[in-house]
Amino acid sequence: MEMSGVEVQLNTQMSPSEKAKLDLYADSFNKANTVNGRAVQQSLGKDDFLKLLITQLSNQDPTSPMENTEFIAQMAQFSSLEQMTNMNESFQRMTAMMNSSQAMGTIGKVVDLDLGGTTHTGVVDAITYGQNPQIRVGNMYYDMKQIQAVYGE
Repeated sequence: MEMSGVEVQLNTQMSPSEKAKLDLYADSFNKANTVNGRAVQQSLGKDDFLKLLITQLSNQDPTSPMENTEFIAQMAQFSSLEQMTNMNESFQRMTAMMNSSQAMGTIGKVVDLDLGGTTHTGVVDAITYGQNPQIRVGNMYYDMKQIQAVYGE
């Protein structure tokens, strides 16, 4: 690149210190984009929908209020949104229980684990519960996804 008769070289590679500074900046930016410990979402939830409805009702024109049918339709949408949210939460809890149950079935069994190119065989002696349960073989915990085979006692 040439500017006013002077050639300028652009360096597109980052030094380790520049990368560390960028990572620190990105982490602080991401932490700043949380509200009450929750990540800021780009979609509306049931609380947002209710706030919009209340704002709409409080700011409507008194000479031309919202029609009953419009209000009922919006309340029905809110009710549907709330039920879908509740179903999603129930499905997540059910999935966590099923995953934990599957992990529990491996206790005392011999398993083959894929460790990224090598296979490790051992007996499952403990598990963790939750959405993504883990199994303990020896003194190490592994994801259920790493299990290649399960053998009887």
